[in-house]
Amino acid sequence: MVQDEPNGEIIAASDRSGEQKANVFQRIVIFIREVFAELRKVITPTRQELIKYTIVVIGFVGVMMAIVYGLDILFSWMTNVVFGAPPTP
Repeated sequence: MVQDEPNGEIIAASDRSGEQKANVFQRIVIFIREVFAELRKVITPTRQELIKYTIVVIGFVGVMMAIVYGLDILFSWMTNVVFGAPPTP
């Protein structure tokens, strides 16, 4: 187990001497505290950044859709050529 120390150092749990293992409820409380500590580090994007990221994602998805569509058409054509199936309407 790795524990974040208040001054930013990371130490392994085995490096701590003389500490007792916490019970289940204490571990749950520690987990919740660590979750809130991590959430405080989160930086929400500005509206302009959010719009930019959205456009990038939509553009990427569009390009990937075009690639998959092109491969589908290519493999359909190759299957028809190899197996001699009549073209689909």
